[in-house]
Amino acid sequence: MEREDIKRKQGFISQRAVEIPPFLVMDVLERAMEMAAEGADIIHLEVGEPDFDTPANITQAGMEAMRRGKTHYTASVGIPELRRAVAQTHKRDFGVEVDPDCVVITSGSSPGILLILAALLDPGCEIIVSDPHYACYPNFIRFLGGVPVFVPARAEEGFQMDPDHVNNAITGRTRGILINSPSNPTGTVMPRDRMKNLAQLGVPIISDEIYNGLVYEGHAHSILEFTRNAFVVNGFSKLYAMTGWRLGYMVALPEHVRPIRKMAQNFFISAADFVQWAGVEALTNSSDETARMKEIFNQRRIAMIGRLKEIGFKILVDPTAAFYVLADARRFSHDSYRFAFDILEDAGVGVAPGIDFGNNAEGFIRFSYTNSLENIHEGLDRIELYLRRRFGSAAESD
Repeated sequence: MEREDIKRKQGFISQRAVEIPPFLVMDVLERAMEMAAEGADIIHLEVGEPDFDTPANITQAGMEAMRRGKTHYTASVGIPELRRAVAQTHKRDFGVEVDPDCVVITSGSSPGILLILAALLDPGCEIIVSDPHYACYPNFIRFLGGVPVFVPARAEEGFQMDPDHVNNAITGRTRGILINSPSNPTGTVMPRDRMKNLAQLGVPIISDEIYNGLVYEGHAHSILEFTRNAFVVNGFSKLYAMTGWRLGYMVALPEHVRPIRKMAQNFFISAADFVQWAGVEALTNSSDETARMKEIFNQRRIAMIGRLKEIGFKILVDPTAAFYVLADARRFSHDSYRFAFDILEDAGVGVAPGIDFGNNAEGFIRFSYTNSLENIHEGLDRIELYLRRRFGSAAESD
């Protein structure tokens, strides 16, 4: 290639890099950080990150592992001790036998989702996703050349997938059904019967179970209770307050372990050695700390739901899990992106626009209760004042 051609091509950006959408909640967060740097008092109700420090016993286990020299590469699928602990956790929590050889340890749950989709998708193949959904799912699918097929879910049903609608969306190009229960952004749990019915459709299920363990009413289920034609993704960020440790795992179908292992070798090598030992401690010796954090989250959940309804937001099905409330704000605005930034700029409160999570969530706002009860009360008081200034009495009936 001539030097002049090389120079021309140096400024090129790949089409996939140009076309990938932003994670809109990060737009809000980054603007909030700019305002805080300028001296504004910002309350964060937009991000889904526990405000607790990692439990001390987990941190200590990680530090001790480093002192023992656990600072080297591991097998790309993870250390045997953590793979066995994952399998034992599924037996304890769901009564499901998992082969540790089918467990793959990843640097967070997102790499796990990416590896699973990469193992399933050829260009033009389809993954069925609910609308609303976690914002990054369709971006992963499109980045790999796949096609997300959206099945609308209704607010009056807690935004749960309807198995009949999913069945109607299945084509010869369908390679998987991606579910998330407990759910981000809705905070709802998929009922047992719906999960069972989805499992009977004959299509591999990719089940993102990152919020299992954070259920305040009723019980969550694992897809592995109903089918073995499934992949499970989970991690340590939410239940164990380990977002910065970047540790997750999957349970893969046996025939997919080797392809996934090869991709992990090429793309990630392995999750950090000492972090995996901290994960062993989290799974085997942290029930008291997770119970404490869970109780605090539940107190915040109850307070937030009641206060949002008081100030004029509509919630048809109360969320019972994770740490989110997806509230209907259409009496105030049908442009959730603009509305979220108006709330940030005028009230100093960060919230997440519903459009980030799909067209069916437009006009909704996601609130996260990963902040102190005091800050939640203050933030919602500010939003009420903003709404009163702009719309009159926010609590008036329509």
